[in-house]
Amino acid sequence: MDHGKKALRLALMAVAMFGFGFALVPLYDVFCDLTGLNGKTENSAAAASQSLDENRLVTVEFVTYKAKGLNGDFESSVRRLQVHPGEMHQVDFVVTSHDAEERVWRAIPSVSPGVAAGYLRKTECFCFREQPMAARAEAVMPMRFYVDQGLPADIEVFTLSYTLYDISEQVAKRS
Repeated sequence: MDHGKKALRLALMAVAMFGFGFALVPLYDVFCDLTGLNGKTENSAAAASQSLDENRLVTVEFVTYKAKGLNGDFESSVRRLQVHPGEMHQVDFVVTSHDAEERVWRAIPSVSPGVAAGYLRKTECFCFREQPMAARAEAVMPMRFYVDQGLPADIEVFTLSYTLYDISEQVAKRS
């Protein structure tokens, strides 16, 4: 095989891999929708609960992570909370910036096991929007939620985790 054909095949393979990379995100979303995996939560506020199941308790655990390079602290006010399905609760998340300049942060939620994500109803959440942070500031960000009564009976505990990212550069590029 001559060098021209090899170069053409390699170029076609590179283009195909590049295209496949772009297709992965929508394919992954379809896969997660079909299987209930990944633990993605809704990106908009849910309506308030209309009923309460006082005969059942579900434990919700809260975990926070900071993306690599984020200069600050990020914690929830509680680590675990026992809730009755349908009962409204608020958990505050505290963010402290150690940066000398203003930043914009974004929190991405995830629920484990992923099936429980479809039953976590957030009526208010800091994760719905970007969070501008002044230099060396602290903010208390509320998240109001309830667990839908349709949560499968075999799920007695689930974990809601948030990862906080610095998106200042992306926001600056949009402006």
